[in-house]
Amino acid sequence: MSRSTGLAHIIRQDDGTSTGVWGVYTIKSAFQPVFAFGEGKLAITAFEGLVRPFRDGAGLSPYAFFRSIPPVDRFHVETLMRTLHLLNAAACLDPKMSIFVNFDPSLFTDAEIVDVAIRDMRLVLHEAGMHPGRIVCEVTEQKSASTGALRRFVDALRASGFKIAVDDYGADDSDIQRIDELKPDIVKFDAQWITRLMDSGAGFGLLKVMVSRFAERGIKTVFEGIEETWQLELAEETGASMVQGFALARPELAPTSFSIFSRGEEPTGQGGSWSGPGTVRMASDDRPEGKHHQSPPRRTFGRRQSGG
Repeated sequence: MSRSTGLAHIIRQDDGTSTGVWGVYTIKSAFQPVFAFGEGKLAITAFEGLVRPFRDGAGLSPYAFFRSIPPVDRFHVETLMRTLHLLNAAACLDPKMSIFVNFDPSLFTDAEIVDVAIRDMRLVLHEAGMHPGRIVCEVTEQKSASTGALRRFVDALRASGFKIAVDDYGADDSDIQRIDELKPDIVKFDAQWITRLMDSGAGFGLLKVMVSRFAERGIKTVFEGIEETWQLELAEETGASMVQGFALARPELAPTSFSIFSRGEEPTGQGGSWSGPGTVRMASDDRPEGKHHQSPPRRTFGRRQSGG
């Protein structure tokens, strides 16, 4: 097999994880758990790969990093990001868990680029010993060169055995059209949009209707940016399939401490920044407590409670 573009910029570490190198930057993977609802509990079902760039040992924001990358290099850098996440997921995460990796649809303008991207993914998965069915290809909010090009790209990913997710649903008026065209397996709702809708009865009702309609089409839903317990409660009430956010777990650099929950162990509070549960009971009288799990008064909807 020929060498992957992403693998050419990878350095293997003594602990089994990998880092990426691009010019003056060192790039690391962070992973944040995605939790699924089931039988009154939450359990980790997937992880999202997140970029953590460094320069001269100092961390910088992913936004600043990507702004520094010339347009001609964007495709290769994004390939490196996905390669890094897949290798690190194989090295330190539960092999039963799905892995979300991002794709910027504006980069996939013709069939040749699509073929190169999928070839690289296959090479990396072969290197990592991972099955394509574990991978969720998250189509981000950037505009594609054309609707036809985006649909062909997504169809090619699906034909290779990957699952498809649409990111930041609700952030744009054309989102429902994107769902109809791409027919994703998963829709991730925009965090700020969710928070606004949860703040009123009408908005909360709209969320419930949308989640229900997606479920009827066989589409799972993820509520992102869950930072407070009341949001978690309302997400469960809407029927959302999954949730993600600081109220449950912060991202951790690879190697993470999340694997302890795959072995049925309890966290020790050492060696990592873990701040959420492996499995969370959702009963109102038995909620986790702590810095990220304060239990506010019960609400039917929204953040405000009138009276009393």
